[in-house]
Amino acid sequence: MNVAVWDTYVTKRDGSVMHFDIIAPAETSDKEQIYKYGREFLKTKDQEGQPLASKECQFCHIEALKPEWEEDIRRKGYSIVEMENCRETL
Repeated sequence: MNVAVWDTYVTKRDGSVMHFDIIAPAETSDKEQIYKYGREFLKTKDQEGQPLASKECQFCHIEALKPEWEEDIRRKGYSIVEMENCRETL
């Protein structure tokens, strides 16, 4: 199985920029569905309501499915790879 990688940068409420990749099956071509996945992730990071659309999230490339993504994709349709500023700061 091949997956599409969507490179995503969202400005957090504190002004820092959160960078993460949304990984979805390559045949998922509906951008609004990809953005929905990203918004679901933002809710888990207490960043619900932050802008996430074409300006923040763009298709990057296609690659082979990695084992660490498989369970998430099977269960919820996507996986997230946290890159920068995705952890809560206390």
